[in-house]
Amino acid sequence: MDKHYITWFCDEGSSEIAQLGGKNASLGEMTRNMSAKGIPVPDGFAVTAKAYWAFIDANQMRDIISTCLGDIKGKKLSLAAGAKQIRELIARAQFPEAMAEAITSAYRKLCKRARQPELDVAVRSSATAEDLPDASFAGQQETFLNIRGEKNLLDAVRRCVASLFTDRAIVYRENHGFDHMKVALSVGVQRMVHSDRGGAGVMFSLDTETGFPNTVLINGSWGLGEAVVQGMVEPDEYVVFKPLLHEKNLAPILEKRLGAKAKKIVYGASGQETTKTIDTSKEERESFVLSDEDILKLARWAVAIEDHYRRPMDMEWAKDGETGELFIVQARPETVQSRREADSLKTYTLKQKGERLLTGLAIGDAIATGMVCRLDSPTEIAKFKDGAILVTRITDPDWMPIMKRAAAIITDHGGRTSHAAIVSREMGLPAIVGTGTATTVLETGRHVTVSCAEGDDGYVYDGIAAFEMRDLALDQIAKTKTGVMLNMANPAAAMRWWRLPADGIGLARMEFVVANIIKVHPMALVKFEEVKDESAREQIQELTRGFEDKTRYFVDMLASGIARIAATRYPHPVIVRTSDFRTNEYAELIGGRQFEPHEENPMIGWRGASRYYSEGYRAGFELECRAIRKVREEIGLKNVVVMIPFCRTLEEADKTLQAMADFGLRRGGNGLEVYVMCEIPSNVILAEKFAERFDGFSIGSNDLTQLTLGIDRDSEQLAPIFNERDEAVTTLIASVIRSAHKSNRKVGLCGQAPSDHPEFARFLVQAGIDSISVSPDSFIRVKKNVAEAESDEHLAANQPLASNFPVGAQK
Repeated sequence: MDKHYITWFCDEGSSEIAQLGGKNASLGEMTRNMSAKGIPVPDGFAVTAKAYWAFIDANQMRDIISTCLGDIKGKKLSLAAGAKQIRELIARAQFPEAMAEAITSAYRKLCKRARQPELDVAVRSSATAEDLPDASFAGQQETFLNIRGEKNLLDAVRRCVASLFTDRAIVYRENHGFDHMKVALSVGVQRMVHSDRGGAGVMFSLDTETGFPNTVLINGSWGLGEAVVQGMVEPDEYVVFKPLLHEKNLAPILEKRLGAKAKKIVYGASGQETTKTIDTSKEERESFVLSDEDILKLARWAVAIEDHYRRPMDMEWAKDGETGELFIVQARPETVQSRREADSLKTYTLKQKGERLLTGLAIGDAIATGMVCRLDSPTEIAKFKDGAILVTRITDPDWMPIMKRAAAIITDHGGRTSHAAIVSREMGLPAIVGTGTATTVLETGRHVTVSCAEGDDGYVYDGIAAFEMRDLALDQIAKTKTGVMLNMANPAAAMRWWRLPADGIGLARMEFVVANIIKVHPMALVKFEEVKDESAREQIQELTRGFEDKTRYFVDMLASGIARIAATRYPHPVIVRTSDFRTNEYAELIGGRQFEPHEENPMIGWRGASRYYSEGYRAGFELECRAIRKVREEIGLKNVVVMIPFCRTLEEADKTLQAMADFGLRRGGNGLEVYVMCEIPSNVILAEKFAERFDGFSIGSNDLTQLTLGIDRDSEQLAPIFNERDEAVTTLIASVIRSAHKSNRKVGLCGQAPSDHPEFARFLVQAGIDSISVSPDSFIRVKKNVAEAESDEHLAANQPLASNFPVGAQK
């Protein structure tokens, strides 16, 4: 056997990229270094780049290939004709006897190690220029699965070599400036994991959409992992929080999203090399591929692999359906988010939009507009116009020439780790994958807006919408003594803003998660058997599939939403306000009308604290408390602070705190802090007594203005005199800050006024506010206003408050 032709993954020299390519070199590195850390990698070997050149030269193909490539570049041959000519040449070529013997002898040795006469193997291409920091070569060459027998193996190796000259591979190298005749191919031969009877998928050691470095993203589906990689299915999605992975008795799983998983790829008939795609069973569609134990194990492996390579990683995993064992079958550098500039943040905001036509998973965070071009096959490239929006079922590397010319991409199928998603990120294109019906809803020629700027979900709107793009320079943000925090509601949006140097989240609105993710009234889950509306019952049944206990659906989904917000600011405080819907808003939730009274003025009706201890909602409040307990005690995010809204009286405060204690959330227990919203004049008047019951105050300036001036904040007629800077309001704000500090309690303010009015931010700083909480898009502006206020010469001289804040100034 010529040792130059074969390298075993477990041997020294198995990480030499020049001989093995990025993929196989990484497998060698993994096998030799990670096995000792308990991370199993399937056994295997690589056919080297030297073998590739020996094969090319033994068949006298080097000059012919070079000539064909030159003819393609010089337009003497079409890309399709020239590439086909090279592949056919390789298909007819024969391996030198010594090389064939080296490959088959290594295969026999691998079979012997596995104690199987004809081991099934995966045969993967690994170009010597792939998986580099600036070029991923994602899916450019072929992989062949379930290969058995020496003859079939040699044929698969030959086909891998030929795949170096597919149309897409040639175009990719041209676009990235690689010399075709200096790029060789190594072929990896690796023992197959029987995931055809288990599951498989892809894993990233950061968030693929935002670059948030503290999470592991895992996608998984039943059967072989190609179904996930190819975007054939909507996989399960799991998100794990890395900083708490090694804490005892914690399960820091931030999110578990059940995918449709309608298909799976399994082995073909015994003895054949092909695989086949079949439908999944109802049980498989309604079950998670991974247990919590498996999720956490894979996440710990991802962290260990990332630590070893000292960079974010993209990994493939597989679970053997016979033994239940997990394996890492590939690992490569992540090539998109890790290259983004850390000191700037582009933000996109829709100014107006048409009818929503479709929803899917958002890839990227941009917005694009254009004309739909719906295609069934990449062979229809002549129909595609530059700058159009590509709509198709799924993509694979053959679509690359079209994708490069698109303004955005929309697919029926696929998850966040599908081909369409990976390539869209790499090219900086907004994409919406897994819509289910894009190819039936969107016809060619229709003008649409593709928005990936609204969180995890991407939306397609009818018509050309107006939008704004801003570039925020993060390296120019001043430091301030006064905390500047964020107001946040959408968990996905929280992750998109992780780069902002905020001091925490001053207001996390629970009701967004309830309305947009859970969608069901909590009492309709507690008393599901009593729900009379048949339509509501059907919707609840569909939403809660997979949950035997319907209240667990509410708890788990709410906990996930809160945890995803809290993780983005850990260990800084994240103040979560318990639900503050008004009765008319609660009634709009699925099944809600049956459990809500009609009120003439719900703005000052049954809302906030008054609900939590009452029999009509107490069981719903218990679900909220259970969710917060899960976030703090099971996931481990103890930076979550609870805040009670609209607490009118001291008696209400006592009843609410007692209800919380009854449900396992005792103030002070396990480090729990409980704040109260200061939005009613009674909160100011009795501030020192409220301070005996709560750990801090958060001023809700909208409601405080409403109740101080007696103005409905939603009234259009009274809008000109609704002013948070009115002297009556500022007097109350200054008063509660003094009272809070006298009682050694922190006090913040959450509202839009500091964003819109620099003088209001100046007033708050001079009054001694501990923190100001604003919307993310206002953060940099408010931080600047606060910094200027802190350095103002009048503040330094301790001038009287009135001299610096024009309380009489009105809009």
